[in-house]
Amino acid sequence: MGEENIQKRSLDIAEGDVVNITQSTVRSVDGDHVELQQVGALSIDGERINIDQGAACVIRGESLNLNQSIVGMTASSKLEVKSSLSALTLSRDSLDIKDSATVVVAGRNVKAQNVRTLFLAGGNVEGDVKTLFDWRSALGFGAVLGGVIGLVALLKKR
Repeated sequence: MGEENIQKRSLDIAEGDVVNITQSTVRSVDGDHVELQQVGALSIDGERINIDQGAACVIRGESLNLNQSIVGMTASSKLEVKSSLSALTLSRDSLDIKDSATVVVAGRNVKAQNVRTLFLAGGNVEGDVKTLFDWRSALGFGAVLGGVIGLVALLKKR
């Protein structure tokens, strides 16, 4: 595949062993090593992904580094997030997150510094995380929400 360098363009697909994109928009990015600076993308897949000041809907990779970015969903083995906003943040192995906000954080080993999230699920959590729901309160919230939905469904049938 080779190396692909893209700057200040809008395109559908960017593929290559090494993909460098700057100040562009792209629908799909696929590569072994992906470097993005000020890029908007729908889908990003790669082994090693670095994003600075970017926005994406879905990112999947083995090693992922986000800096000052906004992402819908991230899934990675090793994930590092700095000063970013991510709706769903999932990591199989290690998650290092600093000065960020998320909706859901889940990982085996989570290191956090100044993080705000609604839900947190982690095997080993270290650091400063402010959560609205931990696993116990999320379970209680789910039970109450399920009861309310069931009650509304019963009342609708009448």
